[in-house]
Amino acid sequence: MGQTDVSPTTKIRDRLIAALHSAESDDPQGVRARTLRLVQCAMRDRDVTARGEGNCSGCEEADIRKFLEIMVAQREISAREFDESGRIAEAEREREEMEILESFLPQPLQGEALEDAVDDVVNDLEASKLKDMGRCMAELQSRYPGRIETGPANKAVRRALG
Repeated sequence: MGQTDVSPTTKIRDRLIAALHSAESDDPQGVRARTLRLVQCAMRDRDVTARGEGNCSGCEEADIRKFLEIMVAQREISAREFDESGRIAEAEREREEMEILESFLPQPLQGEALEDAVDDVVNDLEASKLKDMGRCMAELQSRYPGRIETGPANKAVRRALG
């Protein structure tokens, strides 16, 4: 599966388009190209809806992330159902598509990166008590959209405030 030279900090939309062009030139009938064409169709559909609502630039980054997450969840369910019915080849194809889709989603903050983010938020908000926890969590999710897992972040904020 060909990867592109696009930075992970580039917008998801731009990474998807670059990856589709690369996949189309590498193997137009491959799983990667077919999966990315499906994503592009979903993105265009949401762009049309967004433009109909007055957003001339199309759907937002958060919308793209959300529908990618939905597509991953759909494939998880399908792979499990295919496994249960003994259709291993179809299950593997679903997992391959899922892997492709997940590569465009932001990776959750973990370990030291999470601790640093929590420390920055706690310091910026001048939080000092457990009652500030909700404010800290909201700010974390605002600064790092799609990258905060509630459980680990909750524990890190508790430690920082503790």
